Amino acid sequence: MKNRSTLITAMALTGLMSTGIASQSHAEQLAVPVGSQADRSEISLPTTGMSQDSVRNRWGAPQDMKGPVGEPPISQWHYPDFIVYFEQDRVLHSVVKRNR
Repeated sequence: MKNRSTLITAMALTGLMSTGIASQSHAEQLAVPVGSQADRSEISLPTTGMSQDSVRNRWGAPQDMKGPVGEPPISQWHYPDFIVYFEQDRVLHSVVKRNR
């Protein structure tokens, strides 16, 4: 009889605890003000597949270079308004820096 009472108590506590945890879980909403978002249409960016030489010829030498790291090797070139990500020597993606 005591085991049954202990089991019921344990189940009740488990139910209460899981209900409390579930009611406290929530998702955080991230809002980025429109004025601080970067507008890709206002800036000329390197396109996917361009070579490092092509990027350097068109936009000049980067302010900073990071990498390469990982396999395949990924490197970053930092310009005043954007960052270019390279996989080996080809543009993987270009990202506009946000307005401040």
